[in-house]
Amino acid sequence: MLKIYLMTIRLIIFFLIITLIEFYAFQAVKTFTKVRWVQWVYLVVSIIAIAFIAYQFTKFDRSVGQTKMTLITLGVLLLVLIPKLILTLVLLIEDVFRLFSGVYLKISGTSTDSFLPERRKFVSQLALGIAAIPFSSLIYGMTLGKYNYKVIRQQIFFPDLPDAFDGFKITQISDVHSGSFDDPEKIEHAIDLINAQDADMILFTGDIVNTHAKEMLPWISIFNKIKPHPYGKHAVLGNHDYGEYVTWKTKKDKQENFENIKALYGKIGFDLMLNTHKYIHKGEDRIALVGVENWGVRFKKAGDLHKASEGLSKEEFKILMSHDPSHWDAEVNQHPKDFHLTLSGHTHGLQFGIEIPGYFKWSPAQYIYNQWAGLYEKYGKYIYVNRGFGFHAYPGRVGIMPEITVIELKKGKNVV
Repeated sequence: MLKIYLMTIRLIIFFLIITLIEFYAFQAVKTFTKVRWVQWVYLVVSIIAIAFIAYQFTKFDRSVGQTKMTLITLGVLLLVLIPKLILTLVLLIEDVFRLFSGVYLKISGTSTDSFLPERRKFVSQLALGIAAIPFSSLIYGMTLGKYNYKVIRQQIFFPDLPDAFDGFKITQISDVHSGSFDDPEKIEHAIDLINAQDADMILFTGDIVNTHAKEMLPWISIFNKIKPHPYGKHAVLGNHDYGEYVTWKTKKDKQENFENIKALYGKIGFDLMLNTHKYIHKGEDRIALVGVENWGVRFKKAGDLHKASEGLSKEEFKILMSHDPSHWDAEVNQHPKDFHLTLSGHTHGLQFGIEIPGYFKWSPAQYIYNQWAGLYEKYGKYIYVNRGFGFHAYPGRVGIMPEITVIELKKGKNVV
């Protein structure tokens, strides 16, 4: 009974908030233009969008999980909600000033036809102008941004890097989320970019699908075009590879899907590392490549760093693949075996933010993860967080573009 009561209260609060947002958004439109047909078009479009979103939410099936339609629905939700929230905020601020102005005029005895002064057209114009920025950005992200692949090159210096590995190049990809793809030509272009880097080794740090192994089947032939690398193609699992975010009919179904997902990595030529390590030999020298299953502060903890590094010494140079960067602060960077470089993904940079390379970087992701995009150093150890190859939930990218990372190991003084 209490559960139903709380759910009812939440629904009432939700609808009150939506009503408030819609009221203020319409006030902005009404102040901006007195043309009735424009106002009616706005109302009709808003009603259709809200009805579409509400209907799609009722159709969501937890046994299926994310689909192309849920991606579209979330995109429409953000397109509708974020600009209108901005309109609401600006007009609420104006209403505070209108209220104080009305009180002052009343106390001072100044004659006025209405207690509250009229809304100023300039304020509504300003609000609509500001709201147009995220609206157009979200449209761009859903059409062009999601496939606007960037190759990001990063040199990292280590004083104890074995001599033979000075200049060793690693390509990293992460968070493919193949179930979200809808443009084979764009994916082929991304694969061409990967091959053009001529790296020594390629590492894939997890999340090959959103949930189901079948999502990757249409894309296997394209990903098989990733050419062999001299020192191999290696991968680890991400949190989405475990099928944790849907309701399964039986445990057997879930396990079968998990086994099929693990097999996918092999089908595209990657050696999947499950809490283990291997040596990469070059000339007379070697480095250790360590791969753990997903381990996250908020998500599945299947990774076993102790098992994966068993037999390795503190002095050996080690590269760790661990999908979730929260693993680094929680366990990795103070581990007694000294993991020199950790490669992660997972955050996608929240697929939304502002980046001016070398000068400025911001995303809401930074309020969730200490390390969320790019290179970080602590205690003389490094983590690089890839911004992700694909997209999930929101069907686009704004400011934080899909990434192909090329890391060059250099022997020398530590610098960031």
